[in-house]
Amino acid sequence: MIRSLRWRIATFYALLLIGVITLVSIVLVVQLRSILLDEARAKIDGIGADIASVVRGTSVLNPLGETQLPIVQELTTTGYLDHWSGPTTFVEVDTPMGYTVGKSTNMGGASFDRSYALRMQPVVYRIEQRPQLGTVLVRDELIMYPGVELIVQVGESLQIFDDTLARIRILLAIVLALAALVVGFGSFAIASSAIEPIKRLSAAMGEITSDRLSKRLGWTDRRDELGSLAQSFDAMLDRLEEGFARERQFISDASHELKTPLTVINANAQMLERWADRDPEVRADSLRAIREESAALAAMVNGMLLLAKAESGDDIPREPLDLTPVVADAVRIARPRAEQKGLALTMHENGEARVLGDANLLRQLVTNLIDNAVKFTETGSIDVYVERTADRATVTVADTGVGIEDESLERVFDRFFRADVSRNRAVPGTGLGLAIVRSIARVHDGVVTATRRPEGGTSFALSLPAFTPLS
Repeated sequence: MIRSLRWRIATFYALLLIGVITLVSIVLVVQLRSILLDEARAKIDGIGADIASVVRGTSVLNPLGETQLPIVQELTTTGYLDHWSGPTTFVEVDTPMGYTVGKSTNMGGASFDRSYALRMQPVVYRIEQRPQLGTVLVRDELIMYPGVELIVQVGESLQIFDDTLARIRILLAIVLALAALVVGFGSFAIASSAIEPIKRLSAAMGEITSDRLSKRLGWTDRRDELGSLAQSFDAMLDRLEEGFARERQFISDASHELKTPLTVINANAQMLERWADRDPEVRADSLRAIREESAALAAMVNGMLLLAKAESGDDIPREPLDLTPVVADAVRIARPRAEQKGLALTMHENGEARVLGDANLLRQLVTNLIDNAVKFTETGSIDVYVERTADRATVTVADTGVGIEDESLERVFDRFFRADVSRNRAVPGTGLGLAIVRSIARVHDGVVTATRRPEGGTSFALSLPAFTPLS
C-alpha cells in the first residue's frame, strides 16, 4: 500500500483536508471563546461603571427609596448590590485593606480574592476559581473619591460559556470524525479516478512489443495531461515503427547487397581451387574478381560505418568554416574521374559561405554528390555552385545525365535504392552514397533535395544554416 501511488495520493489528500478542517475547528473554538469572553467583559464593564458612578454621586439611582444614606452605609445594606447582580453576575465591594463592605446575596458565603489599592492600573481583570461560584471573570476597580475609597469587584460566571464551548467542541469532534470518513472515502475515490487512466495506459503499453508496434492508444478524446502523454506515446510509436521498418529494410537490403559480392568471391575461390594450377588465365580472372568484389564489399562496410556515424550526430565536432574551400577540395578530388569519362567539372563560387559544421563530413557529402553525378552522366558537364543568401548557405550539383523519374525523386536518398533497377550491377556503387548525404545534412541541421532539370539531368541542392559570428 505504501508503494501504491493511489494510496499515497489518497492518504496525502485525506491528511491535508483533515488537517485543514482541524485547524479551522481550533481557530473557530479559540475565536468563539474570545468572543464570549469579550461579551462577559463588556457586561461587567457596564455594571462596574454604573456602580462607580453611584459611588461618586453622579448617578440618580437610589434603589432603596428617597432617603439618601452615606454611600458606605448604603453598600452595606442587605440587597443593595442585588440591583446589579443576576443569575450569573456577582458584585462585591471591599475596602482598600481587603475587608468586605458588601456583596450581592447570590454570592452566599463566597468571596472574591482580596484586592489591594497598591497597583499600577485602576482596573484589572482576572479569572478565579471559586468552589461555590465556579469559574468567574472578575473586574476589579479601585474607586477613589473625596471621602470615599472602595474596591468594586464585579464577576461574571463563565460556566455557561465553558458548557457552550464544551458542546461546540463535542459537535466539532463529531463533525471532524464524519468529515474524516467522508474525506477518506472521497480521497480514495478521487485517487482511483486519477490512477485508473494510468493503469489503462500501463496495460496498453505492456501489450506493445517489437512485433506489435502498429497498436495505438488512440486517446484523442482526452484533453488533459494524460491525453497529452498518450498522444506523445502514440507519436513515439510512430517513430519507433518507422525506425524499425527502416532497420528491417536496411538489414534486408544489406543482406541482398552483401550476398552478391560474397557469392562472387566464393565462386572465384572455388575456381582458383580447381583451375588455378592448370589455367593461368582463370587464375588471373578469379583473383581480379575477388579483388574487385572485396574492394566493393569493403567500400560498402565503410559506407555503413560512415552512415552510422553521420546518423548519430552526437560525437561530431562543429566549428565555423567556409564552405568554398571544402567544396573546392571535393571538386579537385573528383576531377580526374570526371575527365576520365570526358565530362567537364566546373565550380562556381559567389563569395564566402560560412557554416557551423565538420569539414571532413561536409567534404564527404559534396564528394558523394559529385560521384553520383559522374556515375550517371555519360556526356556533357557537371556544375557545382556555392552561394550564400541572408541566412542560408547552399551547394548545388547539377549534371546533364539521364535524370531521375519524378516518382523516384523522394526515394533516391534511401539506403540501397536505385532508380533504374536494370542498372543495379552495371553502375558501380554501394547504394549508400545519397543516404550518407542526407544523414550528414541532417546532423548539420540542413536539407538536401533532388530535382529534374528542364534541359535534362538532375540537380542536387544542399541547404545549410549560415553562420554569422556575434559582434
